[in-house]
Amino acid sequence: YRNFTTKLWNAARFCEMNGAKVDPVFDPASVGGVLNKWIVHEANACTAAVAEALEAYKFNEAAGAIYKFTWNVFCDWYVELSKPVLLDGAPAPKAEAQKTAAWALDRILLLLHPFAPFVTEELWGASAPRAARLISSDWPTFSPACRAPEAAEEINWVIALITAIRSMRTDLEVPAGDRIACLAIAPGGVAAARLKTHTDVIARLARLT
Repeated sequence: YRNFTTKLWNAARFCEMNGAKVDPVFDPASVGGVLNKWIVHEANACTAAVAEALEAYKFNEAAGAIYKFTWNVFCDWYVELSKPVLLDGAPAPKAEAQKTAAWALDRILLLLHPFAPFVTEELWGASAPRAARLISSDWPTFSPACRAPEAAEEINWVIALITAIRSMRTDLEVPAGDRIACLAIAPGGVAAARLKTHTDVIARLARLT
């Protein structure tokens, strides 16, 4: 799990470098940006999955759930999708993204602590002033108010599209650095709206013109 630990450490470093600081009064249920709604929704779902597995003594499933959320959801996608806002966003969206990223990282540290106690405790103490050590902090709980199925469906659609384009590029042996054209043939209303909203991020991450 060295690579996983390195991935988590680099994600924490990315948050620190981009001003993602813990806000003690931050309410994850109040975020407005669709990307932030998505990560809050996914973190909330992961919280439920980990708790359910632990209560059933299925420790491998609990570890798998937080592993997948940390690596695949937060590190691989949220970090990449949030870069434009964190780097060059308007003040209000940027501030919300910073607070959301810090909250999501904290949720990871809390859920991951039973499985990786040392690195999570180190990151917990280094990322913000704390009232208590991580081992003594409250265990997170599922919150119905943090559910955002519409936002989750939208962002997961974008991720699926980017993943499919990347897969096809690999299958057709398109050089990684080449930007290629993408033609959407008669997309429906929802798909057309999503393509319009997320054109920039799709083009950037799928290497499209």
